Amino acid sequence: MSEYLERKKFRNINLADPFFDSLKSDYKEFESWYKKKGNEEAYVFYENGLLQGFLYFKPENGPITDVEPHINCEKALKIGTFKITPHGTRLGERFIKKALDYAISLGVDVCYVTIFKKHTPLFGLLKRYGFLEQAAKDTVNGTEAVLVKDFRELRNNILLDYPLINVKDTDKYILSIYPQYHSNMFPDSILSNESIDILEDVSYTNSIHKIYVCRMPVNRATRGDIFVMYRTKDQGKSAEYSSVVTSVCVVEEVRSQNEFSNFNEFFKYATTYSIFDEADLRKWYNIGGCYTVKMTYNAALSKRLIRKKLIEELGMDRNSYWGFFKLTDEQFNRILEEGGVSESIIID
Repeated sequence: MSEYLERKKFRNINLADPFFDSLKSDYKEFESWYKKKGNEEAYVFYENGLLQGFLYFKPENGPITDVEPHINCEKALKIGTFKITPHGTRLGERFIKKALDYAISLGVDVCYVTIFKKHTPLFGLLKRYGFLEQAAKDTVNGTEAVLVKDFRELRNNILLDYPLINVKDTDKYILSIYPQYHSNMFPDSILSNESIDILEDVSYTNSIHKIYVCRMPVNRATRGDIFVMYRTKDQGKSAEYSSVVTSVCVVEEVRSQNEFSNFNEFFKYATTYSIFDEADLRKWYNIGGCYTVKMTYNAALSKRLIRKKLIEELGMDRNSYWGFFKLTDEQFNRILEEGGVSESIIID
């Protein structure tokens, strides 16, 4: 695989690809519309030369009046075309995250999509991450549901509010992860010196949810707490300059291995969103004292902060155990600020 998610101009994406057949069937005007978009860009995913995913979105000024009832907003992001070929790798989550990240970067009020209800899996996936059916759109092709994610309305729910991060009354922690696991689990946080070829079309890369397994005391954290992922140093390099914080995650649940009746139950749970293979998990399970952390991948820092900066400028203790430790609110806020995380994603 030469790329992961690519941005390509419409004119460089083959409209004759069978991938588009269902869209041509649903929308009589699809081909003429597509050809008019020649110089615009979409996100695409190819596997073995075959198109498997397509996402096009565009910023709009509100209110949105071609749906009923109208959507009252100043700025919106419309997901104009969104299709994936389902094949069990959670690729849909990857594309949804891309759209929501872009919406956050623009500071829009809402992100919305029009969709026929017959597309049940995609309809359900969008609703899972906070898109609500709030309007309808009548067209020559039939009536589409209008699903709206309103960033102004908070529901105090990790998934429905995703990717927003509620920092009020939460504890924040540094959690370390080895380089060989880091970028496959957190693809938007890949370092500039890493090849994108390491990214694969697999569940633990695509998914909004991540499961991390460790023997560190992560049971101190509870649902809603925040983990800042700390990628440890590359082999043969200084931790001062190659260990970096890269990502912000929100804890869904922490479980002890003792909560699972046997290894098979532990493995079935942990492998759902985890990069760790059966041999790794069995080894740690047999040693004992393991915890699983299920969390959402909410934000990638646009500027990676090295250990040296964290210690000398953000006041972190060099002598702390850097596998897992608690951050002060001030340290966490500085990480967000220095790391270039959009203020739009923070609920305080």
